[in-house]
Amino acid sequence: MYYDAAEGLSRLEIERLQLDRLRKTLRQAAKSPFYAQRFKACGVDPEAVTSLDDVRRLPFTTKQDLRDSYPDKLLALPHSEMVRMHVSSGTTGTPTVIYHTKNDLDWWASLMARCMHMVGLRKEDVFQNMSGYGLFTGGLGIHCGAEKLGCLTIPAGAGNSHRQIKLLMDFKVTGIHIIPSYALYLSTVFAEMGVDPRTLPLRVALVGAEPYTEETRRRLEELYDMKCYNSYGLSEMNGPGVAFECREQHGMHVWEDAYLPEIVDPATGEPVPDGELGELVMTSLGREGMPIIRYRTRDMTRFLPGTCPCGREHRRLDRLQGRCDDMMIVKGCNIFPMQIERILMGMPEVGQNYLIMLERDGFIDNLRVKVEIRDEYFVEDMRQLAALQKRIVARLRDEILVTPKVELVERNSLPKSEGKATRVIDNREKGA
Repeated sequence: MYYDAAEGLSRLEIERLQLDRLRKTLRQAAKSPFYAQRFKACGVDPEAVTSLDDVRRLPFTTKQDLRDSYPDKLLALPHSEMVRMHVSSGTTGTPTVIYHTKNDLDWWASLMARCMHMVGLRKEDVFQNMSGYGLFTGGLGIHCGAEKLGCLTIPAGAGNSHRQIKLLMDFKVTGIHIIPSYALYLSTVFAEMGVDPRTLPLRVALVGAEPYTEETRRRLEELYDMKCYNSYGLSEMNGPGVAFECREQHGMHVWEDAYLPEIVDPATGEPVPDGELGELVMTSLGREGMPIIRYRTRDMTRFLPGTCPCGREHRRLDRLQGRCDDMMIVKGCNIFPMQIERILMGMPEVGQNYLIMLERDGFIDNLRVKVEIRDEYFVEDMRQLAALQKRIVARLRDEILVTPKVELVERNSLPKSEGKATRVIDNREKGA
């Protein structure tokens, strides 16, 4: 049933293992210049950690800490022990660098293979990876996991949609890795080519790298006649494979033998109860080259209470609701782009693309949403379009408590991308 025996650990076994690995991780982290200084300043003694609750006494690590430690102040082993590095750039221009030893990479590949096995992929499958390679962790992380599992793995990379479709068809691909916005876009390319993606042998899609709603998942499963499984990862914790849905598709199991997750109030840093929305904080367990302690991901989610019918007792994360810094404040209301997507993707008249625009009229902020409408609903009868527009406005207003300006546009009217879609444009600072 399980790829790895660790999947079947009881809660007590998980927590005992976590405590042991947390203490070892703290000792290892203390070998790095950054944590040696941080622990000394905060009075942290790895030997004084006697329970998992003690993790709350440890300092947070932030994205800025990683930038300030560039290029190698977080290394806990010599450069000669490192075999790979990944880099993610930031708006400041200073990148964050993550280093891996060979053992770290083997552990990461095993975790990723565990995820893929959990959703039904096997060595007999043909797997196409539609993710960028290179410094981005998604491509190589998924690729190594697929090879570890034994799948025939096609490193298709990102973009070039016609080639992607040719590979899917010619090699009878059964599993893919794809970001949700690109999967929606690719369906329009299938339509232009006169190919029904439901006729392909595709049965499993690993979907992640950007937040998306349950409504988008249902739409993708209908378009392709395949099961879409939500995944979560971040470069600071290796990359993909941190948490993954099982076949129940109700929350992502965090591999707690490899990570110690927390959900905290983003304002106070204090833990919140299970079921309550907060910021995800992660500690790596077992990584030797560059362990990271209590990393503030800025991702908003919650722990799902109760146990999963699949039998695994590793805790489950709800799908991401967005990032702390993605939240828009319009007329005093806190709004996440995911709330808008949830409404739009649940309406059959709406196409695959939309654009949220924040604008300022004098001292007043306004929200404008451009929505592509499917061809069969974009009719010449202005009364029908006006009625549809009013319905969209009403549903959005009920969800976000702000009345948006909604503009209905024809299919292919909005900018398209073969990578992550741009969903939000903030024109307020431009005076637009």
